[in-house]
Amino acid sequence: MASEARLYTFSTSTRGCLKNLRMSTIRKPHPIARIFTIDKTTYEITPESDDEYTSLEDIVDELPDHVPRFVLLSYPVTKPDGRKATPYVLVAWMPVTTGPALRMLYAGAKELMRNTAEVSRVIDATTEDDVLGLEEVLKAL
Repeated sequence: MASEARLYTFSTSTRGCLKNLRMSTIRKPHPIARIFTIDKTTYEITPESDDEYTSLEDIVDELPDHVPRFVLLSYPVTKPDGRKATPYVLVAWMPVTTGPALRMLYAGAKELMRNTAEVSRVIDATTEDDVLGLEEVLKAL
């Protein structure tokens, strides 16, 4: 991780955003997600916008068709045994049509993003159906 930490950066405001997102989503009764991108010239990881998304459909609508993104997602679920849980995960959006340079850019930052955001799990998604099916994946965690 040392080499990734030197290449990729987070601004102070982005670090604050990551912390606020993690702390504010713990007890929310509905899903909350934020989408993050990497600047190709500075290698800075930043929120794509100030928007928070509250459904998987909204997330799918905002994800680009040919460009990777990181999605931080807090999603309340009821486990098969009846327990309630709110997994906080990183969804690594990597469409199959992504070019090799962007694949490497995002793959190199994935573990740093995971550690900096302090998520419990990373879930790879390559299609819209992968994102729309996240609820079932999260129930099984």
